[in-house]
Amino acid sequence: MEICEGDGWLLVMDPGRAPFPALIGGAGWASELSGAELVTLQRAARSLTTQHQAMAGTLMAEEAVDMELELPIGDGRAGDLGSLWLGLSGDRHHWSLQLVLTPGPGSRAIEGTWSAAASTAFAAALERLRPAEPEGVDQDC
Repeated sequence: MEICEGDGWLLVMDPGRAPFPALIGGAGWASELSGAELVTLQRAARSLTTQHQAMAGTLMAEEAVDMELELPIGDGRAGDLGSLWLGLSGDRHHWSLQLVLTPGPGSRAIEGTWSAAASTAFAAALERLRPAEPEGVDQDC
């Protein structure tokens, strides 16, 4: 088991806890994720933070930006597993993340946010996880 945490964020990996090997959290909330949900969250966070990094230098000091991305969970071969929406809001130096997981039939929904300080650290911890099989990731946060 690997526990990564900081002020206002949590990422726990335990590959032996099928079907929910990951636990994510923010200030006052936490939820388990399946391997496919975690991989989708990694992809969404990487995409938004890369876009923000690319445009940050073009933003004026007082300018704010809101970006969002919605991705299907999984590769589409396993049926309707739902979707994950991730939003990034902030300025050129500080930004926060908001997550909405819309489940497939018979599963749970999740909504959560991270503060600006927590978002940067949480996104960095997600980036350090190495993709593995379609159902999960290797721990190394």
